Amino acid sequence: MCASCDAASNGQANGQTNGNGTSNGTNGANHDGFTSIKSAHNPHPSHRSSPYAPVGDFLSNVSRFKIIESTLREGEQFANAYFDLEAKIKIARALDDFGVDYIELTSPAASEQSRRDCEAICKLGLKAKILTHVRCHLDDAKIAVETGVDGLDVVIGTSSYLREHSHGKDMTYIKNTALEVIEFVKSKGKEIRFSSEDSFRSDLVDLLSIYSAVDKVGVDRVGIADTVGCASPRQVYDLVRTLRGVVSCDIETHFHNDSGCAIANAFCALEAGATHIDTSVLGIGERNGITPLGGLMARMIVADRDYVINKYNIKKLKEVEDLVADLVEVNVPFNNYITGFCAFTHKAGIHAKAILNNPSTYEIINPQDFGMSRYVHFASRLTGWNAIKSRAEQLGIQMSDAQYKECTTKIKAIADVRKIALDDTDSIIRTYYHNLHAEEEKPLLPGLTAEEEKKFIEAEKELEGVKEKRQLDAAAAADAEVPESKKTRTAVVA
Repeated sequence: MCASCDAASNGQANGQTNGNGTSNGTNGANHDGFTSIKSAHNPHPSHRSSPYAPVGDFLSNVSRFKIIESTLREGEQFANAYFDLEAKIKIARALDDFGVDYIELTSPAASEQSRRDCEAICKLGLKAKILTHVRCHLDDAKIAVETGVDGLDVVIGTSSYLREHSHGKDMTYIKNTALEVIEFVKSKGKEIRFSSEDSFRSDLVDLLSIYSAVDKVGVDRVGIADTVGCASPRQVYDLVRTLRGVVSCDIETHFHNDSGCAIANAFCALEAGATHIDTSVLGIGERNGITPLGGLMARMIVADRDYVINKYNIKKLKEVEDLVADLVEVNVPFNNYITGFCAFTHKAGIHAKAILNNPSTYEIINPQDFGMSRYVHFASRLTGWNAIKSRAEQLGIQMSDAQYKECTTKIKAIADVRKIALDDTDSIIRTYYHNLHAEEEKPLLPGLTAEEEKKFIEAEKELEGVKEKRQLDAAAAADAEVPESKKTRTAVVA
């Protein structure tokens, strides 16, 4: 199956057009020089115990985590985001189809429209629980509980930076207000989470003190937030592990990606005993955003494939990412986890050969789990004869291995002269095959300039020279009294 010819069979060419007129095509769709391939078999691990899983730990929740999806809260803070009610409903339904455990919404106290949107989404009858994110303030909590949400995520800054320069409250005030809000929310029968803000720049004693206090009055979850993205995985593990010994409630974590650790931090938090991870689609949010939903899925499916595929409808990932990318008018990055153009694309000859024989050689994730395809890029100087053989067979052309190798040499020679596309490579393969059986030869690639033709001939001679030298070296080594394979390259000094 050629990506450019049979795109419709793979999730609408694995992409769509954004509102800004740019293509959101991913995973090799509509890109010259790429073709999806059918490998010999698909031996990706499917057994319950993954060989890549960490050593078991009774506190680890790697195999029993929950997702709080915050595209409709944190994602609204993305610089390019504007979600009207229609867009919010589309996103909420898509996330619900994916199977997230919670959907978090912007505070209804933020604006009158935010309140109406919150009420409308609560009436959709989604399977996911609906949360709203509000300040740790009784007035906000009173507005929120009337919207029909299942729970409230209350937050207040605890670092010296935020206490001095944001809300101006001390830890005694924060503790008393938190207890007041929690008591009120629980009296309304709602789920309640209390989170510090800027947790990793807060005093540890302050954090543990307030978390212990809210745990004792029955909060459902406490939250740790790396608000500025400064934490490292080791810091996360240490803090969550310490907190796990202080509170009996669930632990939610929220990681910003300013220093590139959001996914690793989320995983380490689960290893240390956290139970809930905040995500957003494509990681959109304030500044560089937070842990991306797709990135978390990539990490977790390696840790426990059975849990991920049985709990979440991961084949919907691309659909929800394309939806959000379109709404915020950005392209899905070429190197995006799972759905990026290059995610399952193989180019180097040795990679292509191994992938054709056994995909696990160069893939830790099975693209089929996510409804994606793997691709081999064979229209380049890096291609190998196994990839060309696979492509020729797709075109219905059968040749000997020696002929496939000679054809590959010609493709590499032309690719040394100029950039070639998928159609160019197909044309070379077909013409080469034709010339094998025709009395009159055709030019391999019509339209080459005189200069390109000259360079092609020179490049072909160079490649043939390298091939001939290797054959001579191999013959000489075979005839040698001490075979080359037995020789040592390390000199022994007496």
